[in-house]
Amino acid sequence: MEDERKDGAYGTPQKYDPTFKGPIYNRGCTDVICCVFLLLAIVGYVAVGMIAWTHGDPRKVIYPTDSRGEFCGQKGTKNANKPYLFYFNIVKCASPLVLLEFQCPTPQICVEKCPDRFLTLLRAHKSPDLEYYKQFCVPGVQNTKGVTEMLRDGDCPAVIVPSTPLARRCFPAIRTHKGVLMVGNETTYENGQGSWKNITELVEGAKKANVVLEARQLAMRIFEDYTVSWYWIVIGLVIAMVLSLLFIILLRFLAGIMVWVMIVMVILVLGYGIFHCYMEYARLRGEAGSDISLVDLGFQTDLRVYLHLRQTWMAFMIILSILEVIIILLLIFLRKRILIAIALIKEASRAVGYVMCSMLYPLVTFFLLCLCIAYWASTAVFLSTSNEAVYKILTAESACPLAGKTCNPETFPSSNESRLCPDAHCQFAFYGGESGYHRALLGLQIFNLFMFFWLANFVLALGQVTLAGAFASYYWAFSKPDDLPAFPLFSSFGRALRYHTGSLAFGSLILAIVQIIRVILEYLDQRLKAAKNKFAKFLMTCLKCCFWCLEKFIRFLNRNAYIMIAVYGTNFCTSARNAFFLLMRNIIRVAVLDKVTDFLFLLGKLLIVGSVGILAFFFFTHRIRIVQDTAPPLNYYWVPILTVIVGSYLIAHGFFSVYGMCVDTLFLCFCEDLERNDGSQERPYFMSPELRDILLKGSAEEGKRVEAEE
Repeated sequence: MEDERKDGAYGTPQKYDPTFKGPIYNRGCTDVICCVFLLLAIVGYVAVGMIAWTHGDPRKVIYPTDSRGEFCGQKGTKNANKPYLFYFNIVKCASPLVLLEFQCPTPQICVEKCPDRFLTLLRAHKSPDLEYYKQFCVPGVQNTKGVTEMLRDGDCPAVIVPSTPLARRCFPAIRTHKGVLMVGNETTYENGQGSWKNITELVEGAKKANVVLEARQLAMRIFEDYTVSWYWIVIGLVIAMVLSLLFIILLRFLAGIMVWVMIVMVILVLGYGIFHCYMEYARLRGEAGSDISLVDLGFQTDLRVYLHLRQTWMAFMIILSILEVIIILLLIFLRKRILIAIALIKEASRAVGYVMCSMLYPLVTFFLLCLCIAYWASTAVFLSTSNEAVYKILTAESACPLAGKTCNPETFPSSNESRLCPDAHCQFAFYGGESGYHRALLGLQIFNLFMFFWLANFVLALGQVTLAGAFASYYWAFSKPDDLPAFPLFSSFGRALRYHTGSLAFGSLILAIVQIIRVILEYLDQRLKAAKNKFAKFLMTCLKCCFWCLEKFIRFLNRNAYIMIAVYGTNFCTSARNAFFLLMRNIIRVAVLDKVTDFLFLLGKLLIVGSVGILAFFFFTHRIRIVQDTAPPLNYYWVPILTVIVGSYLIAHGFFSVYGMCVDTLFLCFCEDLERNDGSQERPYFMSPELRDILLKGSAEEGKRVEAEE
C-alpha cells in the first residue's frame, strides 16, 4: 500500500512506498545520452593527446636554442657537446625586441664553454688566437674571409668578453670591486670596431637578456630545494596523515570531547601565533632596515627578507587576531547549534565505524585525480611545444622595413632581404606555424582544460555517490549493524559505475562548463587591464562574482543530488529537484546543521595544518636545537614549508571529506525519514533515538526563535 503526502509549499504531491528500506537495488541506467557523450569526449581527448605527443617536443622548454632553432647540449644532436648558448653581441639584448620576441636581435650559437678572455676579431684574425676565437663563430666559417665579410655575414662576433654560464647561457662575468662594475679585471672593453665601450652597457644587455631567465632560475632553485628536502617533506606529510587518522579514530569514540578539544586547541594555536608575532615585532625594534615598508621593498623571491621587517610581523599579528576574534564570536553565537552538530557528528562516527573502509576511499579519489592532472599537464606541455621553428628578420642598428618578417636562414644570406638590410639577421624567433593544426592549438588547449575539469569533477562525483550509498545503507538499516549489507562501499561503487555514469557525467559537465567560463573571464580580465576602461572592469567584476556564486550553488546542489541518486537511483535532474525541495522543506534544519558542521570540520583541518605547519617552520628554519644540524640547507626555506602545509591540508581534507559526506547523507536521510514515517509501530523511524531527540528538539527551538524574531 502506498501513502500519498503533500510536499508543502515546495513541489507537488509525491507517493511514498512504506516498504522502502534504503538504497534501491533494482534500478536502471540513468542519463544514458550523457554517458555516451562522456565516452566520445574521452576518445577525442585521447586522440588530442596522441596528436600532441606526435608533434610536441618538451625539450624546447628545457634546453636553450640557437639562432637556427637547434638545441644546445641535447644528446643525439650535433650540439650534444655544446651545452652553452653564446650571444654575439649581448649589448643588443637591451633592445625592446627582447621583451616582445623573447629573443635577442643578435646571432646566437651553441658552444662547448664560455669565453674566458677579452679578444676582438680584428686582433685575433691571422694570429694564433684565431683558432680559439673560431669556437665562438658559426661552424664552418672560412678562413679566407676577411674581418669585414665575417662581420657582415654574421659569421663571428666582433668581440668576446670573459663570461660565466648561467642557465646554460654565457653572460659577462660581471663583478663589483670597491663599488666599480668590472668584467674580468676591466672596466671598459673594445667593441671590435675600433672604439671603446663602458662595462655598464654590457650590464644593461645582460639584464634584459636575463628577464626571460628569472622565472627559470627561480624554478631551478625550487627544484634544488625539493631534491634535498623531499624526504623531510614526506615525513611531514606522514605526520599529518597520522594526526588526521588519530583524530578520526578519537572522533569515533569521543566525538563530543574531541570537538571541544579541537575548538580549544585552535584558539590556543591562534593565540600562540599572535604572541609569537608580537615577540618578533618587539625584537626587531631598533634593528637596521627593519622599518622598511613592504611596498618599498617590493617582491622578493627569498621570503626570509620579509621576516626581518617589523611590518611583516604586524600584518601577521593583525590577520591572526582577526581570525581569533571571528572564531570566538562564532562560537558564542553558535554554541547551541554546535551541540546539535555534535550529535550528528556522533551518529556519523558510528556510521564510519561500521563502514571503516570508507576512510581509505579518498586514496582512490586521490589516485584518479593524479591521473587526470598528469594527463592534462603532459598534454598541455606537448601542445605548447608542438609548434615549428619560426625565423624572423631582426636588426638593432637601423630601421629596416623588413624587420619582423619571416625568413629562411638557409637562403637569407643570398636573398634580396639581406641586401636591403645589410646589418639584419635571419634569426630564430619563436615556435609557431601556419598549418591548420597550429591555428587550432589554442582551441585544443581550451579543450584540454575543459576535459580536465570534466574528468576531475566526474572523479569527485563518483566518490560522493559511492560514500553516500554506503552511509545511506547504514542509516536505512533498521537493526544496526545486523541489517547492513556485507560490503556496502563496494556495492555502492558498483551501482554508481553500472547505472549512473551518465548522471555523474551530467552533473560534472554542468560544473565544468561554469569553471571553463570562469577561466575565460579571468583571461579576458587580464587582457582588459591595459585598457583602463572602468565600465569594462565593473562588468567583468560582476560577471566573475556571479559565476563564482553559480559554481558554489551548483556544487551544493550536485552534492545533494548525488545523495538522492545513490539512494533512489533516479536521473540527475529528478534527483537535483527532489533534493532541492527536500532541503527547502527543512530549511531551518539546514541552517542549523550544514554550515555549523562545516565550520567544525574546518577547525579540525586548521588544527592539523597549523600543528604540522608550525613544526615544519621551526624545523626548516633550524630553530629546533635537537635536530638543528639535520635540516638541509635551502635556497628558499618557504618551499618545503608551503609544500608541507598544502599537502597536510589536502590529507586532512581527504579524511574529513568522508565525515562531511556522511553527515550530509545522514541529514538528508533524516529529513526523508521524517516525511516517510511517523514513529508508530507500523511506520517506525530508522534514525537512532538520540539523533531524533536532539534534531527534532533543536529544529523546534530554532523555529520558535525565528517566529519570535518575525
